[in-house]
Amino acid sequence: MKKIVTFSTNQRVIDTVQKSCELYSAFFNSEIFGSTESAVSYINYEMPEIKVLDYTSKNIDCAKILETINSDAWLHYGGIIAVARDAEQVQQLEELKDNNMLTVQKLDDFERHFSRILRILYQNQQFLYTRGMQDIIGGQESGLFLCNNDPMDIRFYTNFLVSYLYNTNRISDDDRYALHITFMEMLTNALEHGNLNITYQEKTDWLMKGRDMLELISERRVDPRYCDRKIHISYAIGKTVSAFRIKDEGEGFDWRAIMNKKNNFDTHGRGISLSKQCVKKLTYNERGNQVTFTIANKVNAVNTIPGIMKPFDTIEYKNKEVVCRENEMSNDLFFIVSGRFAVYVKKKLVNVLTPNDMFIGEMAFLLNDRRTATVVSVGSCRVIKVPKSAFLSLIRKNPHYGIFLSKVLAQRLVNQTSATIKAKNLGKSAVRTSAKSSAALRTASKLASRGGAKAVRQAKSPVRPAASRPTASRPTASRPTASRPAASRLAAARPVQRKVSR
Repeated sequence: MKKIVTFSTNQRVIDTVQKSCELYSAFFNSEIFGSTESAVSYINYEMPEIKVLDYTSKNIDCAKILETINSDAWLHYGGIIAVARDAEQVQQLEELKDNNMLTVQKLDDFERHFSRILRILYQNQQFLYTRGMQDIIGGQESGLFLCNNDPMDIRFYTNFLVSYLYNTNRISDDDRYALHITFMEMLTNALEHGNLNITYQEKTDWLMKGRDMLELISERRVDPRYCDRKIHISYAIGKTVSAFRIKDEGEGFDWRAIMNKKNNFDTHGRGISLSKQCVKKLTYNERGNQVTFTIANKVNAVNTIPGIMKPFDTIEYKNKEVVCRENEMSNDLFFIVSGRFAVYVKKKLVNVLTPNDMFIGEMAFLLNDRRTATVVSVGSCRVIKVPKSAFLSLIRKNPHYGIFLSKVLAQRLVNQTSATIKAKNLGKSAVRTSAKSSAALRTASKLASRGGAKAVRQAKSPVRPAASRPTASRPTASRPTASRPAASRLAAARPVQRKVSR
């Protein structure tokens, strides 16, 4: 169940959210908050995937809520749908270039589009990533979006994909900015010059008159000649490389003439050259109505550090150096910054940990027990070493981190239990591991409750409860694809419950 939390006192916003959530009650859980204090507390303790931030509500300090989210980019991120008072505020919020905002809309647009946004999220739930709650190790996804001739759709899909790549440690901050530029430029070209057949000269004349391009787009998109056209966005997200393909249903253009143009000082038309500098490879088909580009993923490294970990030292390991030994008495926690770590039990390799696993040694840390395995670095690696006493002190001040650790262990317990059931004929060792995970989970829960129980109760007391909703069928999440090159999977990508219509 994914949480959609709405910070609003505007009844129009509240009704829109609740009515839309009724359609997907098996997947989305709605909570409404009418005060800034309860909103901040809820964000800290529940870490909701989707947040509706209503700037039309005078009693809600949206700037403070946004500051809370941005204060720890590792723990709080993504999934903000902002509701603005007017077009001027929409522009102001978009100029912030806040990486957490999926879309910014006026109230009227929000009422029209929110159910469609939920449909997109519902049909692509694998992208609603919660750090530590989803196993992405070796994960590979491929699929297809069908995008309408709407600038809102372009911005949404761009933020949706780029945020997912960032939150799964596949791109850095710089990569995020470059990829965002590329998506916006390529999708805008597909919309304006492809599907809506707006020529270079038409756009130049329109802009020279001081007109807004959104007005021209609004006129063209209802034209019977163009209204049924779609933009096809294919993706193949791999372990080391991710590939994307954008195809419009227009007549195409002479892309070679644009690519060969060395100096372009016009008011527009420089997007292709700029995009080519931002990605690893960019190519067009012969007709010019399809562009493919690839990026190199970050491998075995995080792109941001948890706020609570920043006071501690980073330790570097060379190849085959021991981080901790089986049966030794130590209870430090290690946060993985980069590299891979081999895990041995009784001199037998049982696992390889990467930054997606986040922690080394959480069992001994929580149970105050001996190490259950020997952990050895594979190549150059970096970790942050956190002494237990110091971490406990920080958890008392920031109990929501204890809750987060509990959730991480709960997810691992679920995964281990599933593996235990599948491997029940292999012996009792897996059962013992599962039991130990349960004990660690109980310890983490007690840790989280220290100093945070009152705040948790406050966070779980919304001003206005969500209306009861009928049960809907739960969709089947898309499964990782087999290990194939990203380009091959991109070519084979097919739409699986991806089509979105008004």
